[in-house]
Amino acid sequence: MAWFYLLIAGICEIGWVIGLKISQEASTRLLGVVLAIVFIGLSGFLLWLAQREIPIGVSYAVWTSIGAAGAFLVGILFFGETASLGRYLGVLLIIAGVVTLKLAR
Repeated sequence: MAWFYLLIAGICEIGWVIGLKISQEASTRLLGVVLAIVFIGLSGFLLWLAQREIPIGVSYAVWTSIGAAGAFLVGILFFGETASLGRYLGVLLIIAGVVTLKLAR
């Protein structure tokens, strides 16, 4: 169950970053800030639950990696951010690092 909590915590990590992005526009500022606060609180709580069984270094690395890779993809798919081979390679390296942490248990 801890890995499930960690996965959902990482997805919520993406949610608060989206909330901050949405808050950049005056017309959606309040909605974005509220989304960011809700998702960061939920993300932190789920990370706390996951850390009861998963070591802190591994759980934090996985949590931030899901958030970073997810925010990267959301930025490209929904916010028109530029994509390049180097950026994709960087995200793949992040994912490879997390997989290595999981396998090295």
